[in-house]
Amino acid sequence: MESVVLLHGLLRSKASMRKMQIALEKEGYEVINYDYPSSKANVCALASKAISKALSLCSNHSSKIHFVTHSMGGILLRAYLNEHSIEKLGSVVMLGPPNQGSQIVDKIGGLSVFKWLNGPAGLELGTKGIVQKFKELDLHLGIIAGTRSIDPIGSMLLPWPNDGKVSVESTKMKGMKAHKVMQVTHAYMMKNPRVIAQVLHFLKHGSFF
Repeated sequence: MESVVLLHGLLRSKASMRKMQIALEKEGYEVINYDYPSSKANVCALASKAISKALSLCSNHSSKIHFVTHSMGGILLRAYLNEHSIEKLGSVVMLGPPNQGSQIVDKIGGLSVFKWLNGPAGLELGTKGIVQKFKELDLHLGIIAGTRSIDPIGSMLLPWPNDGKVSVESTKMKGMKAHKVMQVTHAYMMKNPRVIAQVLHFLKHGSFF
């Protein structure tokens, strides 16, 4: 048996990953769809508590533990791996991760409403924020980036192409094994059937199609 830990993004909940969870469970994976209070603490604090707890919920009989993350969930995983190792770590798929930070935070992170809404972790996601402190990782990592947006203001603040929250270029990470660009939005990519199919293929075969 193989396990998959799901980590949702900023201002979302495990409900946003429910369709992904159902698809993975149908394929025989044990799925830990972990909920964490994304706007209540900084990235490292969230990562330490959420990922430690999620790992403790994985079966002792799991031969591999994979991760599928959306947006800031990928940054939490990087923060955790910056300080810890994960036994039996398998593949990682990140959906719309701000791996090089987001210019949106650079430009409007100083606004009171942004700070109130996104909390300490959101403020760390700029291009000169916490992502610059992470060490290089050796992961079997696949990344999916989106090029559609339902956030015209967000898109205006980002280099093109982008998904309304993160530019395609910013999703990239040194050492990644695969990078796929799809016509999906940041807000809903984790629910998109085509994205879910790509995630399943990567976990099974180590590549996108």
